[in-house]
This record gives sequence, C-alpha cells and structure tokens, in this order.
Amino acid sequence: MPKTWRLLLSAAFFTLIAPVAVTVLVPWLLLPRHPEAATGAILVFGIAPIACGALIYVRCAYDFIFAGRGTPAPYDPPRFLVERGLYGYTRNPMYIGVTGAVGGEALVFRSITLAVYAVLLLAGFHMRVVYYEERVLRKNFGGIYEDYCRRVPRWVWRG
Repeated sequence: MPKTWRLLLSAAFFTLIAPVAVTVLVPWLLLPRHPEAATGAILVFGIAPIACGALIYVRCAYDFIFAGRGTPAPYDPPRFLVERGLYGYTRNPMYIGVTGAVGGEALVFRSITLAVYAVLLLAGFHMRVVYYEERVLRKNFGGIYEDYCRRVPRWVWRG
C-alpha cells in the first residue's frame, strides 16, 4: 500500500477514535435523552461553528498528511513541521476547530453542560500543548520550531 494511502487510513482511524469521541460521543452522553434543540438564528449560530470546526479539522489532517507526512494521531505524527494552511495563522488550529464545534453544539442544544465541557476541553488542550506537545516539538524540530513559535501565535490569530 502506498505511503499516502496508509496515512489517509491511519488519519481516518484516529479521527473515528478521538475527534469523533470528543465532539459526538461525549456530548451525546452529556445531553439529556431528549435535548431541546434551538431554532432560528441561534440554530444557525450553532451550526456554523460545528461546520467550521469540521472543515478546520479536515484541512489540518490534510496538511498533516501531505505536508507533514504524518497524521493527527500521536502514534503517527508528522515527520516535518507543518507551517502551511491554518498553521500559518495559529499553532493549534485543530484544537480550536474541535472546541468551536463543541461550543456550537452547546448553542444548538441550548446546553450549559456542553458549554462548560467546551471550556474544560479548551483548558485540557491548552495544558496538553504547553506541558507536552511544545516540549516534544522543540525536541523533534529544534530551531525550526523555535522560529515558528516566534512567528505564529499559540492560539490567537494575528491580523
């Protein structure tokens, strides 16, 4: 099997395990049996970040596969530092997309529980980035990663 196909399958497998669990399974478990869905403008404002979050994840996974020659999975990470696409604006667009999707679900289902989950999720992502991922990336990519950190913010886009 060519390397690209292996990466695509590995990324798809990981996506079903982690991002789908975080954005679909956990919210489903947190919601009441028959959640009350929003209508009108609130529904639209909820669906937009869900769709954007999904598109962000797909774009980032694509860049991991084709630019980084790896996947979003920790067991099969990119071999090259990914600086293109959304990674040119923020170092963690995938986490932003996933958190945004959960925030959109909180709006769609008018759920304070999901809103709190989204905040806790972002806090967990932040701790993972600061205490684990950045250390590993510095070790693996050295000065290239240091330069990237100087140019691109951890979370907030610069105009």
